[in-house]
Amino acid sequence: MSEESHMHESTIDRTELVERKAILALGGAVRLPAGFLLPFKISRSTAGPGAGFSSVAIGFDRFRVKKSISYDSGEFDLVQSEDGMLSLYRGGKLFIADISLLPIVRHCPGQAFFNLDSRCEYRCAFCSSPRLPEKDLKNMTTEKILELLEESLSLQHFGTVSFTSGVIVSIDETIERMVDVVSSVHRKYPDLRIGVEPYVSTEEHVVALKEAGANEIKLNVQCATDELFGRICPDLDRDNILEMLKISVKIFGKGNVTSNIIYGFRETDDDVTNAIEELCKIGVIPGLRALRINDYNRQPLIDAVGPLEKSDPDRMVRLAEIQKDLMSRYGLDTRTSKTMCLECGCCDIVPFRDIRSSLFLDDSIYRINYLADRGPPRHLYRVPTYDVSLFDTTALHYSRNAWICILARTHID
Repeated sequence: MSEESHMHESTIDRTELVERKAILALGGAVRLPAGFLLPFKISRSTAGPGAGFSSVAIGFDRFRVKKSISYDSGEFDLVQSEDGMLSLYRGGKLFIADISLLPIVRHCPGQAFFNLDSRCEYRCAFCSSPRLPEKDLKNMTTEKILELLEESLSLQHFGTVSFTSGVIVSIDETIERMVDVVSSVHRKYPDLRIGVEPYVSTEEHVVALKEAGANEIKLNVQCATDELFGRICPDLDRDNILEMLKISVKIFGKGNVTSNIIYGFRETDDDVTNAIEELCKIGVIPGLRALRINDYNRQPLIDAVGPLEKSDPDRMVRLAEIQKDLMSRYGLDTRTSKTMCLECGCCDIVPFRDIRSSLFLDDSIYRINYLADRGPPRHLYRVPTYDVSLFDTTALHYSRNAWICILARTHID
């Protein structure tokens, strides 16, 4: 390790690393040095923020980010030292020292995530998938997915597979197709945990996916407000999505249902906060996704809501902290989700994974000491007394009139 890298790692704290993950996630491409050969196959996604672009996954500390790459230009530069260590530079200055390039299974590191069909009858303004050029479109059969899955399992060890799809012809036919894929994969690989990200319109759709072998489901509300949803996804029904989420919690169980909220459509932080709590109240894990604007979705977004500014890294961190606080209040934790976006973590700041409370210092259970029947000093908050576990934040023991001492507000550690 170079002296510069050693000094960099010894002085940077995890709060700053979270901020740097946000800057990296929302920033431009990574420029590779001339002649640098990637140790893994390049990923080219057809769904998510990176749809239509070649990318690699970068790991540092406990974080990972998926980044588009180029040999010609980029906001970040990948630099390899004489001893082989990789670092990222930004503006000619060391940005993150000692990074690693992570192997991508299918779309994600440590997970096979398949897009059954990039085409879609619905044209949500933010979504790049149905606007990709013909050469990038995928139309995967069940047989093809089983073949690719077998190939991936022969090369890497992983325990999770996920499926999404655009809506083709009809919602019913799209769900039938996904059910066939899920049931076939479940029969052949019963130990794989399966996540699904469909568009459903009836309880029967949810039940069919569960009975086929899916363990988790993600139904996206997409926007923080009804008004924005009507402009961004005019063909879809947000009220029905919320109803399907309630039904999904009953069928899949609390902790196994998630929903994305995309922000960056001119909504306020209060709008996002209200949307997060709306999901938490019904037992749904909210996922926050900063809007990414590219050549595929720029004009549709302008047509829907007018010109938009690039997403702000500071806001990304700020909203993730709000997300974590609200999830804690409602007994939800992103670590119960073992599939799809929260498990991948490459595009977002993920509460309880990227950011943790100062109370969660290791995997032990801590009893938060309290002072019963005493008036609160200046920085004491009146709350229940908790037994807090890193992996089970829902376990608690209530003690009336208990005071716990919060020396500092929950923050990034």
